[in-house]
Amino acid sequence: MRRYLAVGLDCYLCLLVVGLLVRSPLHSGRAGQEVALLLAQLVALSFANQVLLTMAVRASAGKLIMGVRVIRLPDAGRPGFRPLVVRWLYGLLWLPLQPWYRLRSPSTAAHAQERPAGCPAEPLEDLAGVRQVLHRDLRHYRAAVAGRTG
Repeated sequence: MRRYLAVGLDCYLCLLVVGLLVRSPLHSGRAGQEVALLLAQLVALSFANQVLLTMAVRASAGKLIMGVRVIRLPDAGRPGFRPLVVRWLYGLLWLPLQPWYRLRSPSTAAHAQERPAGCPAEPLEDLAGVRQVLHRDLRHYRAAVAGRTG
C-alpha cells in the first residue's frame, strides 16, 4: 500500500511543480508549443525525481515521505545509474498500459502471458534488479549484518 501511495505522491508532486512552472499554457497563442514544453518538463522532472534523487538518497520524493527505500539486489546496496534508468523507463512506458491490459483480458492467467520477458512476477521486485523496502526494514537488516560480522 505504501508503494502505491508513494507513486501517487510522486505523480502529484511532479504535476504540482510543473503546474507552478508553466502557469497557464493555454492562454497564449502558441498552445501547441506550450503543451510540448509542459510534457518535456514533466519528463525531465520525473527523470530527476526517479533516477537522480534515487541515486542520491535511495528514494524519490514520494518514497521519502512514505518511508520506502530502493535497494540493489542481492546485497541491499545503492542502485546504480543504469538500473535506475531502466526502472524509470519501465515505469514510464509499460506500467501506464496495465489498466488497458487488465480490461482486455480480466483473467490473471491471460495477463501473466502478456507480460514482456524479464518483467517481474512478484510485485515488490523490479525489472532492473532493484527492490523497494521499508526504511525500518533496511535499518534492521543492516544492524543484523553488522552484528554477524562484528
